[in-house]
Amino acid sequence: MAYIKKRGEYWRAEVRRKGHKPAYRTFDTQAEAQKWARRIEADIDTGIYVDNSAAEKMTFAEALQQYKLDVASKKRHPMQENGRIDRWLRNDLSFRTLANLKGADFAKYRDQRRAQGRAENTIRLELQLVSHLYEIARKEWGMEGLMNPVKNIRKPSGSRARNRRLEAGEYDQILRALSKSSNRYAAVAFVLAIETTLRQGVLFSLRWEWIDLTTRLVRFPETMLSTSNKGVPAILPLSSRAITVLTATCPMNDAEMRVKPSSGLVLPTTPNAVRLIWKRVVEELEIPDLRWHDLRHEAASRLFERGLHPMEVASITGHRSMQMLKRYTHLKPESLLIRLG
Repeated sequence: MAYIKKRGEYWRAEVRRKGHKPAYRTFDTQAEAQKWARRIEADIDTGIYVDNSAAEKMTFAEALQQYKLDVASKKRHPMQENGRIDRWLRNDLSFRTLANLKGADFAKYRDQRRAQGRAENTIRLELQLVSHLYEIARKEWGMEGLMNPVKNIRKPSGSRARNRRLEAGEYDQILRALSKSSNRYAAVAFVLAIETTLRQGVLFSLRWEWIDLTTRLVRFPETMLSTSNKGVPAILPLSSRAITVLTATCPMNDAEMRVKPSSGLVLPTTPNAVRLIWKRVVEELEIPDLRWHDLRHEAASRLFERGLHPMEVASITGHRSMQMLKRYTHLKPESLLIRLG
């Protein structure tokens, strides 16, 4: 039976049925309260009623915090995911409840981000996080009746493949500028990024105990080889240039006055600290279109230009498919002239 009662300026509707948790909601008018009560009673009678009160009480901000704790925190490299969550927490939509948010709200957000000049892939990943949050809420947080509003809108197409490589003279310019920075590891990270092809997250996780300077090999532990850690080969061969840089960076054994790797990080600094220096340097050199991840493209392309076979390159870059390796390879026509004769 439905109970409808006025409380102050609003009307409260409550539906009670044996075997079901009482359902209630507040409305602006009596007619809206009666309409809702009739619909809930009909759903109970037909057996399709699902209690959605949890989704009507939990705000988007509360859900984001729960998602951050349950999902994002368990990822190997949660930094980017946490950054997207924090961005959503600063948005006005975070004050709304999960059940109250509609597809139109996220379509408007999508268009606003486009107007701000954000990349399509950036917007896609932000919306993908929200979509996954709603699926987790439905499947694991007891909100089976909650609709996923992101499924009702057109998604951004994703990013276009980049083909940016270092132009003539840029390598030396950047290296000199990074060497003058306050962080002595910024220039080292730049060189190693190109010489090892490692992604930023893996590069800054590199430890001395994994490296054998004599055999010129890096042996990654099993914990670094999960599917979530893309582009990590089991064993990484090092170029002579990489060995030179590592030897100069390696801690010294005072007793023997020679290089002796110890335990600990090769780059005892944070990716964010180097990233800030990188952004400042490329802006000062007037090459702001160059991103740190482009260095991985540069590294893969250089391996091909040295004459390595695609399978040999893939064993270094850690790519699991030739199609993905192709996306990271951008050969310069000039490098083919010698081989053409």
